Amino acid sequence: MAKLKLQSVPKTLHSGLVLALCLGLAQCDASGTGPQKSQDKISRSECAVESGFILIEAGEFIAGSDRKEQDYAYQISADTVPTAPDEQELRQSRWFDNEPEREMRSQPTFCISRNLVTNADYQSFIQATDHQPPGISEADYQNQGFLVHPYSTVAPYLWQGNQHPAGDAKHPVVLLSYADAQAYAQWKGKQDGTTYRLPTALEWEKAARGTKGQYFPWGDQWQDDATNWAGSGQDRTSEIGAYPLSRSPYGVEDMAGNVFEYTSTRTERKGKPATVMKGCGWDDLPGFCRAAYRHARPLGSRHILFGFRLVKE
Repeated sequence: MAKLKLQSVPKTLHSGLVLALCLGLAQCDASGTGPQKSQDKISRSECAVESGFILIEAGEFIAGSDRKEQDYAYQISADTVPTAPDEQELRQSRWFDNEPEREMRSQPTFCISRNLVTNADYQSFIQATDHQPPGISEADYQNQGFLVHPYSTVAPYLWQGNQHPAGDAKHPVVLLSYADAQAYAQWKGKQDGTTYRLPTALEWEKAARGTKGQYFPWGDQWQDDATNWAGSGQDRTSEIGAYPLSRSPYGVEDMAGNVFEYTSTRTERKGKPATVMKGCGWDDLPGFCRAAYRHARPLGSRHILFGFRLVKE
């Protein structure tokens, strides 16, 4: 395998090699807590599968990673895509070295959405409120400083007024900020007479991997056909729920691949407020698609790889 310099990484390796530049992950909130209240009183009927939400029962689960898992992440990231950097170069970049330590954690009951928020979902919000549609200017996109894709790759995701891109109704909504996601949650709560919020990083991780600490939603061994990643051939977002193997042990869809997800767990990045992101994107290497992986992004970030789902209270 030819050695590839990091600065020349092709666009299909975007988030794994550039988006993961949160070298300050040691500053991330390892507790995974965020603005939440105990969910122990929510009933199964209130969190019905038919309503698009799934109840994750209270209890202990294995969170984080150990050296064995991190070594495996480096190995599969180097071996699965011919154009990927070699394992030594990946290790020198320390992409996975700052993950929280593998340990047993306790998590209250919570109710998480089966699917990511889609363009169709978000369009209802935009048309009802005149909230700013998803998007970003070329100058702002460049100024974010964490990109490989040219701005021409962003163009297919840009909305026309209050209309999402044609044919992408069931794709996860992207190009929105942390505040936009919160605004959607507040609006939806008013429509439904309930309260919604972003999941914490720990809630997301438990929903993705179950209680036994498996690396991926489907188990501990990487499978090329399990999700939308750099080697899937999609080279863009996919419809929600399109990869059954990415369904978690609880039945939560797209818990690996497709898009990174905002969480309510806050941290700092380069001295500025940031949010912990979970999951991995459609152009990622396998090691980044593990449930234990996390990185941080500024709250105002907008990217074609960033989406979100909700927790119902």
